[in-house]
Amino acid sequence: MRFMILVPGDKDSEAGILPDEKFLTEMGKFNEEMVKAGVVLAGEGLHPTSKGARVRFNAGKKATVTDGPFTESKELVAGFWLIQTKSKEEAIEWITRAPFPEGTVLEIRQVFDPEDFAPSDPSGELREKEQELRAQVTATK
Repeated sequence: MRFMILVPGDKDSEAGILPDEKFLTEMGKFNEEMVKAGVVLAGEGLHPTSKGARVRFNAGKKATVTDGPFTESKELVAGFWLIQTKSKEEAIEWITRAPFPEGTVLEIRQVFDPEDFAPSDPSGELREKEQELRAQVTATK
C-alpha cells in the first residue's frame, strides 16, 4: 500500500526560511532509516507558495491561473513523503517517529492503485493502460 504524508506549511516555510541544522540532521537520520528499510518511494520539501501558482478550472471557460503567495496558511503543504508499507498502521508507526516539533500535524493519505478502480473499469482496459504508463515512468528513471 502506498501512502502520501503531507507536511504542513507555516510562516517560516512560506518566508523561505529553512529549518536549522539540528532539525535537518535529525530529519536526515529519519529519512535514512526509512530508505534503508525500503519504505520511501519519494520525499521532498517544497518552495514557498510565492514561487507557485494555482489553476482553477471554470465551467466552459479557460482555466484561471493565480500566482502565489497564498494566504490560507492552514491549507499549505511544505513537503511530502510517498511511502510504501503493508498497512496504514505501519505507515503511522513510521511517521510517528519523525522528529517534528510539538504541535505539528501531518496528514497521511492512501494512494489509489489501479486495482482500486476495478468497479469503474469492468473490462480492465483502463487499468492495463495505467499500468503501461507506470512502467514507462519507471523506465525513464
